[in-house]
Amino acid sequence: MSVPSLPQTHLSQPVTVGAEVLAAARFAALDGKRVGLITNQTGLAGSEHLADLLSRTPNLKLTAIFAPEHGFRGQAEAGAAVGGGTDPNTGVAIHSLYGASRRPTPAMLGNVDVLVFDIQDVGVRFYTYISTMGLAMQAAAGARIPFVVLDRPNPLGGAYVSGFVLEAALRSFVGEYPIPIVHGLTVGELAHMIRGEKWLGGLDGLELNVVPMQGWQRAMRWPATGRAWVATSPNIPTFEAALVYPGMGLVGEAEVNEGRGTPTPFSLFGAPWIEGPRLVHTLNGLRLPGVTFRSEAFTPRSIAGVAAHPRFVGTALSGVRIAVSDMARIEPLEVGMHVLALIAAEARARNIDPLFSNLKMFHAVAGTRRLNDMLLAGKDGDSIIRAWQSEVEEFKSRRARYLIY
Repeated sequence: MSVPSLPQTHLSQPVTVGAEVLAAARFAALDGKRVGLITNQTGLAGSEHLADLLSRTPNLKLTAIFAPEHGFRGQAEAGAAVGGGTDPNTGVAIHSLYGASRRPTPAMLGNVDVLVFDIQDVGVRFYTYISTMGLAMQAAAGARIPFVVLDRPNPLGGAYVSGFVLEAALRSFVGEYPIPIVHGLTVGELAHMIRGEKWLGGLDGLELNVVPMQGWQRAMRWPATGRAWVATSPNIPTFEAALVYPGMGLVGEAEVNEGRGTPTPFSLFGAPWIEGPRLVHTLNGLRLPGVTFRSEAFTPRSIAGVAAHPRFVGTALSGVRIAVSDMARIEPLEVGMHVLALIAAEARARNIDPLFSNLKMFHAVAGTRRLNDMLLAGKDGDSIIRAWQSEVEEFKSRRARYLIY
């Protein structure tokens, strides 16, 4: 899908996120409240963590911290259970939302008057922080306490919307809502849409408040915000990783290594049965906007807490490097579809079967079984991309009333 309307806006001042807006008001909206905070290492206001600021603020009390996938400090590998404990900086109890329970329980909310969500998301449906947000909204509604979202930028921008809309039968923790893979919403906008569209039950009576950003515009991708990137999870250490993640996250479900076990996850892929130079020639021949491809041999290594068991660990691979030449123009999900289509063709030619060892997870991440069907039928990247255009346009019409910026 073409996104010609993504000129990069350059700022003299960085975007001010919701946490900083709230802090500048001396947390007046939380005055007298016992505060539960859903956050991780990205929850910074200026150079300080929001939990630390709240713990020092008079007239309110930080009583509980809730940790999503990867943990409060973001050091747990994808899929690894997250434990609870006590935050040594504030002395506040940490409750896991990625362990025995995926949502705050009534017991966890027993001493909480308001639940605050402050996590930097990456703008992709299958990244689980937005699932955590929705389930926490339900918990807040059940406890009859307000839910506050401190808004942050969508790193991919608010104008780029792409991918299959999740089908109801495939709903899971890696896809809770009927939205495209790349939805172009901030977490605050998405929270309003979750409630307004009744995507989760029990939210009619929820008091939902979003603290908006200052200075953010829909055309902005992350570099234009002027903000430093904080790793959102162990395998998204840079914005470059987040930028290519929508497409390469799907590629990583195939029998290839998608750069896990290297310093640049999602910017590199390879497999023993792939000839990197030949694939590079074909990909560059597509002249995809904002990206080029080059051959690169690499050997995935075990990296504790990041990629302990990457696919093809210790095997020298003939790979392909994704080199972003224009961050404003690249369409990362479309890049991934072209890569997937070519990989599927190569797999058929070399009798690699199955291409997806966990087809159920591939369906869940794709949000549809149609993608696998199209790959099996030999459809090219352009055919796959055309298949979602009408549902994306319908979604964009539906989301319009929830846009804040």
